[in-house]
Amino acid sequence: MRWIWLDRFESFESGKAARAVKNLSLAEDFFADHFPGYPVMPACLMLEGLAQTGGILVGEANEFREKVILAKILTAHFHREVLAGERLFYDVTMVHMRPEGASIQGKVLIGEEVIAEAEIFFAHLDQNRSHQIFGDQNFVFSGELLHLLRLAKRVAVKSSQPAVDGR
Repeated sequence: MRWIWLDRFESFESGKAARAVKNLSLAEDFFADHFPGYPVMPACLMLEGLAQTGGILVGEANEFREKVILAKILTAHFHREVLAGERLFYDVTMVHMRPEGASIQGKVLIGEEVIAEAEIFFAHLDQNRSHQIFGDQNFVFSGELLHLLRLAKRVAVKSSQPAVDGR
């Protein structure tokens, strides 16, 4: 099973908000067991998608100098089940950023319908302590997550450039 619950970013506004997309295919591993004959996305995986979207927003706001971890889900509300074949949008907004961490407000949508809502707090690990345990590597922001963010920034730059008239 893969652990990246985002397919791409649709928008990314540094330190403010982000929107990511997840297309749910029946080929997702979890649908085989949850539930056989009635494939439903587990609520915890919707929260993980919000957390990944929000965590990248928080990490990028600090230029990835901090090791950001999900510390607490302050509230979470689910309004209906999500089925194979649906497309999720993760909308997150930065609520506050402080030296010890940050919180985001997030919504999971299908089209305009709000499927779930959550407020999530992320902690910044103590630099001295985390260096002793993990060394210099930022284990949170590596590989696929940073690749998704780079793609989102390229799209944002292209969409902000004025169109060139070919005449």
